[in-house]
Amino acid sequence: MKIILKESVSNLGTVGDVLTVRDGYGRNFLVPRGLAVVADPKKIKEVEHHKRALETKRLRELDKSTEIAAALSAIELKFTRKSSDLDHLFGSVTAADLEKAIQDKGFPQINRKMIVVDQPLKNLGEYSVAVKLQGGVKASVKVVVEKTEEA
Repeated sequence: MKIILKESVSNLGTVGDVLTVRDGYGRNFLVPRGLAVVADPKKIKEVEHHKRALETKRLRELDKSTEIAAALSAIELKFTRKSSDLDHLFGSVTAADLEKAIQDKGFPQINRKMIVVDQPLKNLGEYSVAVKLQGGVKASVKVVVEKTEEA
């Protein structure tokens, strides 16, 4: 029996896969539970068209993410914070601070959940912060934390 999966099934396949399964498994388990539909030529063409459309959309998003990553890698974010004599900050530079600075540079689509800060930025210096974009694309943003000039 040929079926088209409507949901991912472990040890069988993912959404949209056209598979051949035993008649009883398809008729008594997969179809009644809504995990699959019986494949006919019309439905197979529809699924293939849907897959092509999703693939073109994914490629467009990947291109867009790559462009954003290149632009993000070119920017440098500067923060001035109060610090001790040992260059230790009073507080830290957080992902929310980074989000606001990146959005001010013209990237409104970046949110703090996309920003990967391995350790809190609690010292003066230069850091490289990763930003995860759609499609598995990663960008690296240069962050400089400087001491506040006190009068």
